[in-house]
Amino acid sequence: MAAERMVVVGGDAAGMSAASQARRLKGPDELEIIAFERGHFASYSACGIPYWVAGDVRSRDELVARTPHEHAERGIDLRMRTEVRELDVSGRRVLAHDLETGEESWTGYDKLVLATGASPLRPRLPGIDAPGVHGVQTLGDGQELLDTLARAKGRHAVVVGAGYIGVEMAEALVRHGYEVTVLHRDEQPMSTLDPDMGRLVHDAMTGMGITVVGGAAVTEIRTGPGGRVRAVATAHGEYPADVVVLGMGVRPRTELAEAAGLPLGRSGGLLTDLSLRVRGHEDIWAGGDCVEVWDLVSGSMRHIALGTHANKHGQIIGANVGGDYATFPGVVGTAVSKVCDLEIARTGLRERDALAVGLQFVAVTAESTSRAGYYPDAQPMTVKMIAERRTGRLLGVQIVGREGAGKRVDVAAVALTAKLTVEQMTALDLGYAPPFSPVWDPVLVAARKAAKKLREAR
Repeated sequence: MAAERMVVVGGDAAGMSAASQARRLKGPDELEIIAFERGHFASYSACGIPYWVAGDVRSRDELVARTPHEHAERGIDLRMRTEVRELDVSGRRVLAHDLETGEESWTGYDKLVLATGASPLRPRLPGIDAPGVHGVQTLGDGQELLDTLARAKGRHAVVVGAGYIGVEMAEALVRHGYEVTVLHRDEQPMSTLDPDMGRLVHDAMTGMGITVVGGAAVTEIRTGPGGRVRAVATAHGEYPADVVVLGMGVRPRTELAEAAGLPLGRSGGLLTDLSLRVRGHEDIWAGGDCVEVWDLVSGSMRHIALGTHANKHGQIIGANVGGDYATFPGVVGTAVSKVCDLEIARTGLRERDALAVGLQFVAVTAESTSRAGYYPDAQPMTVKMIAERRTGRLLGVQIVGREGAGKRVDVAAVALTAKLTVEQMTALDLGYAPPFSPVWDPVLVAARKAAKKLREAR
């Protein structure tokens, strides 16, 4: 009996995790695996690019989890610099274009995995493609940015966007000795936080010497001699720039899927069932940044581009393709980042998220420290907590602080997944010693405050 063929479109986290997991379950005599990757690198950590640019990671190769040669040794035919340009669902085949030779050919499949990732938002503005303007989506992007930083004559940098990538790249540029300006459209940086918490991020970044300008929609990238970038213009002013980094978010890369008639959600991400099969298609799976996921807190579908999800999706898809069984129940929306020594974390819903789905809630903010107040190097921390008014169920937590702040969000993520009330959270038996926490952990201080506010509201 001939081996079945698994075709994977996309050679990074979700795609190659799926291929590797399926290979663990079925050998080459049972399952042939072909993967297509249009870029120069596969199986790498895109999340690590800002830290490589900053100098925390010494070399590009440290971000590569497994090379094409290593995949080949495991019986996975990974074809680099090959872009899939068409899906023929009825004919169960894909059209692959070799970007080096220009040759095209159809490849049939029994099982298809779509792991096409996400595309960075790049608005159509004058000068947006000028030399010196960079995205940071791939390892190649990171290398091009480092090359620019090494040869740039001036020391002014502008970051467009103040989400996770924007603030991380602001730090990287500061570390390279640049005067950094961050331009963003919203009231405060980090729109994944509520504005009151975003204000803390703004103040901290300003204190680090970073100029942060809100309500600043970019209208033009202005160029100078040789066509290189020289400034970034907004409706209210011009900011000098020898290098520009775009960190404006991403959208699902699903043009292939849309052209093939596969179902998409409101954000443009592919829709799947719990096993990550594309809805209505028995032998097509999808995972990573190209799909929408179920939000366990709001009870709705949303697009979240994170490597943690992509790797989990790949494991689940690979298990199902390989004849095992696994499901992905959903997410609570946990993310953590940093800019210099400031740690930023969130999980669950913001106030506007809760309002959008019709939830009534109370919100509290608690000030605490990372360690016992008397212990050396205790750092300030602000925790915001949102709880449903009627039930007391935890809805969301945001944390901004110095060392020891960020990973505390994991306690809240577990509580959200378990659907704990804030009253139940106050009794959690968390670890305590003065070097690690006050007697009442900052998350529990916020839970006590939220529980008190709920009692007063009844």
